[in-house]
Amino acid sequence: MAGLRSIIALAFVLAIGFLLVILSCALYYNWWPLLVVATYILAPLPNALCGRCAGEDDLMSDFNGGALDAGHFITGMFIVTGFCLPFVLAHAEVITVPAMIMSITGGILVYGTIIAYTHFFAHQGDDF
Repeated sequence: MAGLRSIIALAFVLAIGFLLVILSCALYYNWWPLLVVATYILAPLPNALCGRCAGEDDLMSDFNGGALDAGHFITGMFIVTGFCLPFVLAHAEVITVPAMIMSITGGILVYGTIIAYTHFFAHQGDDF
């Protein structure tokens, strides 16, 4: 059972992840790695919107899997962009390699926190 300690631990790890991304910008005087934060914000939106449009919550309607699959695909694109954008910026010599490493590490912590949160607090169904 997920409790208060797991919420506090997840919040701590999420804060460290965002701190690493911000430090990768501030320590090397280049704010381009902050674009990765946009992918953290945008990544869950397609799943939420397409899941709602697919009508998976409605018991009486036919389930439309195409919209849900499109949401998963777009979410996957955002997640891959979040991991690969620091690589591309470092390859183009826009950011330094240590900034790339800090940004990717922060991304791993943020996405890991999101995955752990959904694992611990996923609604498994009605209890009655």
